[in-house]
Amino acid sequence: MPQQTPGPMDGVARPPAPADHLPQSVEVDRRAVSEDESRRANGPEWDRYADEYQATHGEFLGDIGFVWGPEGLTEAAAGALGEVAGRRVLEVGSGAGQCSRWVTHRGGTGIGVDLSLRQLQHSRRIDEETAVQVPSTQATATALPFRDATFDVVFSSFGALQFVADLDLAVAEVARVLRPGGRFAFSITHPTRWSFPDDPGPDGLVASQSYWDRTPYVETDPGTGTVTYVEHHRTLGDWVGLLAQHRFHLVDLLEPEWPEGHERVWGGWSATRGRLTPGTALFVADLLP
Repeated sequence: MPQQTPGPMDGVARPPAPADHLPQSVEVDRRAVSEDESRRANGPEWDRYADEYQATHGEFLGDIGFVWGPEGLTEAAAGALGEVAGRRVLEVGSGAGQCSRWVTHRGGTGIGVDLSLRQLQHSRRIDEETAVQVPSTQATATALPFRDATFDVVFSSFGALQFVADLDLAVAEVARVLRPGGRFAFSITHPTRWSFPDDPGPDGLVASQSYWDRTPYVETDPGTGTVTYVEHHRTLGDWVGLLAQHRFHLVDLLEPEWPEGHERVWGGWSATRGRLTPGTALFVADLLP
């Protein structure tokens, strides 16, 4: 999980996301950010962080594994995608392709896209180590490089969606590449988490900012003024409304409970918080004909 680094904007809480890079020196702010600025920040950030991320979390994720979030809910247990055997399945924000590899192992055709070249290099490495191949390409969620109605399922497990400024375009792209009746499933930081500090301890249970404040969270290198990380917040109502706008029928909204005996701390996710408040929201929707 990202952790807030004390600095000139020390009073601004870092929002939660399932990464835990530790920026050495950043200025933290909440302000409007364009899609281009978000992309130029988050691609290089994930390139820098990919090696550490895979070394820290690779075993938990599994080389051929599908985990929806830090609580450890697997797709085998959730069944959010439905049957994948014989289906073309696109993962948006695929990272090292662990989830897509699970899909392929189950008889589907898993294909990945990610903004980070370094994450895709890890995907190729695991392809070779497991002999389970995931075709992947570098692309953004707002311009998927596929023809219309190409996939039966599109999913994102804590992938690109929280890092996209133009979310309307990203969801429209998912609808475009899905076949009618296709399934769209994605997990994100539970929107209510944005009211709380990103702290795995008791301090992370005390609300400190407005749930309805949708101003993006921004980190900037104080030496160069370059934006190095951006994350965007939407409320539960925002997500539901956006899905409906693009002809998606909401099938389910899962809020995984923290499992007994699960003591793994992943940034702001912990048993201390997870036993009392949700950390992950998993949306499951079908594209109407």
